[in-house]
Amino acid sequence: VQLQASGGGLVKAGGSLKLSCTTSGFTLDRYAIGWFRQAPGKERLGVSCISGGERGTEYVDSVKGRFTISRDNAKNTIYLQMNSLKPDDTAVYYCNVVGSNYWGQGTQVTVSS
Repeated sequence: VQLQASGGGLVKAGGSLKLSCTTSGFTLDRYAIGWFRQAPGKERLGVSCISGGERGTEYVDSVKGRFTISRDNAKNTIYLQMNSLKPDDTAVYYCNVVGSNYWGQGTQVTVSS
């Protein structure tokens, strides 16, 4: 099982980024996938998740209305579209098979004011 997050970068407040989590080694549409983030000196926290077959989604309150999670099972990829970015969104973003110890390498998102 492998997951690889990508798409991070440096953006000004109000800007957008789209993260990708590319997966392999398992059947993606059978599992819920989550995005988490960890800011410097802080614990890793959940941001959003998307279920398997029914594709239900959840978001932490601080990103509701700004972030959208989606999946393309044919491409074995989960996306996180991030709009109206704020400096508080600065963190390393990770993807995870929900409930497992399978984590991808993170991708750095830095939002300047």
